[in-house]
This record gives sequence, C-alpha cells and structure tokens, in this order.
Amino acid sequence: MSKYRTETEAEHRERMRELQEEMRAKTRAAKDRRGLILCHTGDGKGKTSAAFGMVARQLAHGNKVAVVQFIKASNDHVERLLRGPLLTWDHYGEGFTWDTQDRAADIACCRRGWARALEHLADPEVDFVLLDELNVVLQLEYLPVAEIVEALKKKRADQHVVLTGRGAPPEIIELADLVTEMRVIKHPFDVGVPAQAGIEF
Repeated sequence: MSKYRTETEAEHRERMRELQEEMRAKTRAAKDRRGLILCHTGDGKGKTSAAFGMVARQLAHGNKVAVVQFIKASNDHVERLLRGPLLTWDHYGEGFTWDTQDRAADIACCRRGWARALEHLADPEVDFVLLDELNVVLQLEYLPVAEIVEALKKKRADQHVVLTGRGAPPEIIELADLVTEMRVIKHPFDVGVPAQAGIEF
C-alpha cells in the first residue's frame, strides 16, 4: 500500500507545506534565464511530438521558429497546421534509410540540411530551432559530431535549440541543458498494428 494513502490529513498538509517551501526556494534561486539546448532521445515514441509541443508554445508567444527535419520525407501534417509567418519549415530527407539504401545521397541531403540549420542558428530573429532527427544523423555518422557541437556552442545566447532522434551521442548529451530519454515499454507495431494518422504521423 502507498505511504501516501495511509498518511493523515495533518501529515499531508505538513508534507505539502515543506514541499511548497522547497519549490519556492528553488524558484527564487533560478535567476539564469538563457537559451537552452534540449535533447530528446531514446527508442520510445514521442521525441518529435514533444518538440512540436514546444514549437506550438513558441508560436503562441509570438516567437520566430525554424524547423529543419532530417531523414524524414516531407509528409508532416503538423507543418500544415502550424504554418504562418513566424514558422520556417524545411525537409532534408527521403524517408527511412533502409528504404533509400543510398548512403552517399543521404549524407549529401543531411549536409544541405545542416547548411540550412546554420543559417537559422545565425539568424538574429530566430528564437527557436528544432533539428528533428539530427541525433539519428549523428548516430549514423552522416555528419561529424564535433562540427555540430562546435556550432551549437556558438549559438546566440538567448536562442533555444532542440535536437530529436534516437541514439544521441555522448557529446550531445554532455552539451545539452536538458536531456529526456523516451523509453519504449510496449508498442502496438510489435503486435501487428500499423502506424496511424494522428498518432505516428
């Protein structure tokens, strides 16, 4: 049985009071407002979806957003939903690498995408950059990790950057301010349920 279910009302109030004091102290101490590097990785579903949530928030706050999608083919319905003057969205991929089966072409495509990403990182008006599936690009060694890390270290101090994709290399995990690992516990595809609109794409 949970310890919370057995505590008295007085014990609960005291525990909540102590927690409130702790959280308020942490909030008062948090003064260093700056642009963050965030990394969503792991084999579980939801890495890009979580990043799209931040894209929507940024747009709602009137911030300029740039999305660069690597690897994936240009069939994202979210793009059509969120489009507007504050959003730039570029695709640099032909789909799953096991379908393209052309390493040289995939690398060339990723190189073009990274050149576009560098433009956004250097743009003084872009507040938020989503580099979707860049972790996969690095895992497959289509681009050098050192080159990406060097560029991210030089980003504008107030600019937020999110990298998504499984297999984030240790250098990215070390550099990032926030790292979230999505871990698969069970997945419907494993029992024969195909990807569905609004869930996977």
